[in-house]
Amino acid sequence: MSEAHHPPDEGATRRVRAALMQKVNGDEEMFALGGSIARVIELADADEKGPHDLAYFVLSDVALTQRILRLSNTVRYRTVSGTAVTTVSRAIALLGFDNVKTTALAMLLVDTLDNGAHAGSVRIELEASLCASLVGREMAKLSFYQGAEEAAIGALFKNLGALLVASHEHARYREINQLSSGARHTPAQASQMILGCSYDTLCAAVLSEWKIPEVIVRAQAALPAGALKTAANRAEWMRQVASFSLEVARLLAKSTDPAATPEARALLARYGAAFEMDAAGLERLFANVGEGMQGLMESMNLQPLAKVEMEHGEGLPEVLMLATLDAGEEEEGAWPSGKPKNARELLLAGVQDVTQLRAGANTRVNDVILAVLETLYQALGFRFATVCLKDARAGQYRARVSFGAQQARVQAGFLFPLPPPGARDLFALAMENDADLMISDAASPKIRDLLPPWHRALLPDAKSFIVLPLVVGKAQLGFFYADRAVTAPEGVPPDETAMIRALKRQVLAALAAE
Repeated sequence: MSEAHHPPDEGATRRVRAALMQKVNGDEEMFALGGSIARVIELADADEKGPHDLAYFVLSDVALTQRILRLSNTVRYRTVSGTAVTTVSRAIALLGFDNVKTTALAMLLVDTLDNGAHAGSVRIELEASLCASLVGREMAKLSFYQGAEEAAIGALFKNLGALLVASHEHARYREINQLSSGARHTPAQASQMILGCSYDTLCAAVLSEWKIPEVIVRAQAALPAGALKTAANRAEWMRQVASFSLEVARLLAKSTDPAATPEARALLARYGAAFEMDAAGLERLFANVGEGMQGLMESMNLQPLAKVEMEHGEGLPEVLMLATLDAGEEEEGAWPSGKPKNARELLLAGVQDVTQLRAGANTRVNDVILAVLETLYQALGFRFATVCLKDARAGQYRARVSFGAQQARVQAGFLFPLPPPGARDLFALAMENDADLMISDAASPKIRDLLPPWHRALLPDAKSFIVLPLVVGKAQLGFFYADRAVTAPEGVPPDETAMIRALKRQVLAALAAE
């Protein structure tokens, strides 16, 4: 018997496994990756906060923001009108909450593990993970289980064991591949021999360390050999999907015509009855996943990015159309305040996004508010932005969603009683007169005298800010607020003002229609 067929010394495999787990647990990047993954998985679209929290997570990472927006603008997802998607809030509405969530997780893996040391091997395993997540997403569409979308996350992590070994223990990775390249050993057997545990077991151990929900950890468990029956419950179905997804990903990576291969027939023999899938269904799956993979790879710049045509939407208010005329070249950079010099273009793109969003059949008021808030925050370069709504029963205004520095702390403190009749502070006056205010220097004596005590206490370093009242008829519903820690002497020119007000009108129209 050749040397390759002898299992390594048990003590050696134990040392390899222990060293690998120590690397995963002790490496700062891996620790941060685990924390980020756990946070994203916790996000649920079960209440109003889900889309906001996901948008906030994406916006906190510039590279992640750009990739999600690129994905939204690929041919697969481009809106019928051709209008470019420019806000994460709109991307979530277009792609779907679970789609963006899984894509964000995939991008976290790429950012952390796509290293130069063993780039070729790591890229192979990363692409398998990304492709498996797309298979899981397609399978979720065919399922009757509630929460089936989690299968895409389970499938994404099915290859985590191989991915980590390729990245952190490349010599062991090569040994496992050599053992499993023939017909004698499966990857599970080979990894067991070299590491002292299978890839699946390693994956489950790492996910448990990262405090990932148990249903996803259990989905990594190996399946019995042979043809599978219909799953008895959701947990068993997720295990089947995770395993199937990775096998499909491996096949798609090595064949340009996967439906005609012996591996495709083997897939149907093993999984066909369990998923009630025939050859035509498997071929449709291959086509859908292949198309989705192309867009995903483009969005991550893992292959040349297709040029996206930027077009203006139709049906904009005349004042906004006028604002786009004779625009000249787009200015680069930002003012000392942090306000982008191309704020007008960013605001216009935001107006187009919100217009498209409101045209959707199932758009909620909260979706519109979130998209407008994100546009103001990004386009005008604020450090903190929030929307406050009146709670008449409690007799107070309260921040509902927010973006920016110390978001959680400031939002929690952004709570104050309804001003009494005749109140003369800045916020009460803005609401009473339905006046949109841009305060360039909050430290000027006349402005400071009008600031209410709660604002001075909560945001003592706010040097410039904007207040946009939300008033329908005579009903004062709330306001948008955003600020900077520096003055903004550049102000807001008329064309930008027109677009800010157009954004506000979209929110008012959505509130009035609710």
